[in-house]
Amino acid sequence: MHIRYYVLPLSLLATVPLAAVAVEEKPEGFIEGSRVNVLARNFYFNRDDRKGQSSPTGNGYSEAWAQGLIGKFESGFTQGTVGFGLDAFAMVGVKLDSGTGRSGGKGSFGVLPVDSDNHPEDAYSKVGGAAKLRVLDTLIKAGDVFPLTPVVAYGDSRVLPESFRGVTLQNTSLEGLSLQGGRLSGMSQPNESGMDKGFSTFYAGRVDSPWIGYVGGDYSVNQHLSLSLYGSRLKDAWNQYYAGGAASYPLSDDVSLFGDINYYKAVDEGKKLLGEFDNTIWSAKVGVKVGAHSLAVSHQRNNGNDDFDYLRQSDSIFLNNSIQYSDFNSPKERSWMLRYDLDMQAFGIPGLSFMTRYAKGTDADYSHANAVYMRRDGAGNPLTDQRRWERDIEAKYVVQSGNLKDLSLRLRQATVRSSSFESDLEEVRVIVEYPLAVL
Repeated sequence: MHIRYYVLPLSLLATVPLAAVAVEEKPEGFIEGSRVNVLARNFYFNRDDRKGQSSPTGNGYSEAWAQGLIGKFESGFTQGTVGFGLDAFAMVGVKLDSGTGRSGGKGSFGVLPVDSDNHPEDAYSKVGGAAKLRVLDTLIKAGDVFPLTPVVAYGDSRVLPESFRGVTLQNTSLEGLSLQGGRLSGMSQPNESGMDKGFSTFYAGRVDSPWIGYVGGDYSVNQHLSLSLYGSRLKDAWNQYYAGGAASYPLSDDVSLFGDINYYKAVDEGKKLLGEFDNTIWSAKVGVKVGAHSLAVSHQRNNGNDDFDYLRQSDSIFLNNSIQYSDFNSPKERSWMLRYDLDMQAFGIPGLSFMTRYAKGTDADYSHANAVYMRRDGAGNPLTDQRRWERDIEAKYVVQSGNLKDLSLRLRQATVRSSSFESDLEEVRVIVEYPLAVL
């Protein structure tokens, strides 16, 4: 399952990816342009699986409380047409509370690393860095990187973020156009200290693939319309293609319409390590914002015979109905979602916001799934006519001023109910973050 405490909706593509890859027009020097930031993240997570699937002890209950410190150093660039720089990070996660019977084992809970007896480690750390080179409006990084695209995107839904190792390239020569590409040879899961060669996916698990490459771009036509086009190859496993667009249309100062569409196509590649498949999945959303209120409805369909798969614990799935626990991406699955957001600034409480959403999926059918993605019932027959729903509630507050300015507190709750192929569960997450600008 795709699990994260934040979602990157396509409607943000016009700002988020462009900001992530923006290159400063004027170099400030290696030292003068340097900055050091530390994010303190306190993370509590419990998941009550009513069917007993999550815990290695079979009690169905997973719980962890941990403190993370995420330190990042970003240098400026040396002077000249070609500028050199360095990025580095040091991160540590410390267990505050958990246990063997609550660790979630090696499943998707994935908050803390566990030993062979499923006992969560007391602490773990990540250290890495990347050399960077800037030539005019092109930025090249080699080392430990954090790509952010619809086909390869690092996950940040646990105590520490996921990272990748490889080479990335970003170009912003044309106004409104951001081009990205990369070739990666390994990934580090959020609850791992080391960097693994090869890759893992959410539904197939470990894949003995030597690299994943991606290329594409985002284009802001104007302040109301953005387009995206990307492709990726997980060597000997898949070719994935993505196309998307987001639009908004103001009707007045307080009322606006918005919407987006996302489309993926995935086909087997090379040695076909994940079997043979040719899948398409898409989602579309329309909504209206009236003052502090926002209401949106989205529809999503997987037209393929297999689960739409993506890199494990990553955010490489820009689909509207991929939410806190469920992705609604099973073969032939159809899903609808209704979402409501409220910004309390209009009521005199800036920084406070609420969100709730309800999604329902039907018609999941594994009759024609390949051997890798097949799911069967107790009698050995492929699962058919599978259904599920998820309801999420979230409250968030960001301190606006004073000594605790930018301190954020987030409470998330999810309820999931399903037929045979999925879990019935209750989930609660509490995330407290405090960013520190050291330099």
